[in-house]
Amino acid sequence: MNLSFAAPETIGKVDTTPQARLARQRFLREHVGELYGELTEGRTRHLRIEELLRRAGVAFPDLVPGQEQLAAEEGLRQADKQGLEIDQGIFLQAVLAHPESGRHLIDAMLRPTERALSLLPEFSRTGEADLGVVRIERRDGVAHLTIHNEHCLNAETRAHVEDMETAVDLALLDPETTAGVVRGAPMTHPRYLGRRVFSAGINLTELHEGGIGYVDFLMRRELGYISKLYRGLLLDEEEAWPQRTLEKPWVAAVDSFAIGGGAQLLLVFDHVIAAADSWFSLPAADEGIVPGLGNLRLVRFLGARGARQVILSGRKIWANEPDARALFDEVVDPKAMDAAVEAAAHRLANSAVVANRHMLHHAEEPVETFRHYLSEFAFQQALRIYSQDVIAKVGRSWTRDRRPVEVTG
Repeated sequence: MNLSFAAPETIGKVDTTPQARLARQRFLREHVGELYGELTEGRTRHLRIEELLRRAGVAFPDLVPGQEQLAAEEGLRQADKQGLEIDQGIFLQAVLAHPESGRHLIDAMLRPTERALSLLPEFSRTGEADLGVVRIERRDGVAHLTIHNEHCLNAETRAHVEDMETAVDLALLDPETTAGVVRGAPMTHPRYLGRRVFSAGINLTELHEGGIGYVDFLMRRELGYISKLYRGLLLDEEEAWPQRTLEKPWVAAVDSFAIGGGAQLLLVFDHVIAAADSWFSLPAADEGIVPGLGNLRLVRFLGARGARQVILSGRKIWANEPDARALFDEVVDPKAMDAAVEAAAHRLANSAVVANRHMLHHAEEPVETFRHYLSEFAFQQALRIYSQDVIAKVGRSWTRDRRPVEVTG
């Protein structure tokens, strides 16, 4: 099989010219099932995307950038990188487009992380774990996940994605936990000092400085902790009865605002409670990137026209306006948030809720729908994070404010 898509002087590393990329896309459409099978030993090994791409870079260096090429860009600003992650995106697009390989990769990412498995005995014993950005505490059978990225208004970072996946795994694996809650901590940021904030979306400083990785942030968050919130953990075959996933109901508590990635997150929760003075925004057109699965899921909540107003025109929805009823299950006085969250979590903590949420998800977003969307997202998002308009926007924001996030409203 000819895997050379480069000029002779670039053999052994990925050629990033448009002609080479087009040739690889065409080749992968025909042969990705065979290549994925080789990397996963006939689909007998479940490899997370990081390991899958590492192996692909070794086995097929003309197709996927290797660790040496990628390491040369570590520490560089986004504007100074070659865009090698686009070539990772081309490979993941093909893997996810292939029915058997795509489903196998989705399953691999639904398995618990090694970090969570190592922390589980202690968490099950004490009911507490401080992971860094996220702290998890079990109270009366409910796992409370509190986000502590206070300095940047809970903007999402690599550490945030890592800790959220670990915390979600712990809550799902812990036999004493019957439901989960996600909420932001009180802030230390001077503009919101002492106030809780749900999420300010992607961390613009990390994106500007090249710290928002395509694989370990953008793709991992969709296939990892967000998918686990929605679909649950995939169990080992000997434990997969009566169903192959371990699921629990989830409550989101929105204080102040849910912007960007935080707004996307709300679309997978079973129950969303918002403070009456909070708001929702998915400023994809302003940021320039694709808002995860927001384009797929927001239509179910607001309809096609409402989703376009939010995603394409930057419309902000306040908790007290009529359209907020499609996004929030409860809108309460900020002082009543604690009581409302506790009541909702305990109300949802029963086996009938678990069975019915499973069937709702099966109806509204089958795995095949998820897989098809992710395939195109994998490619489009890789292109967007290296597009000149995005690089210019995050550069202007960073230079103007020297803050990790810019919040308006």
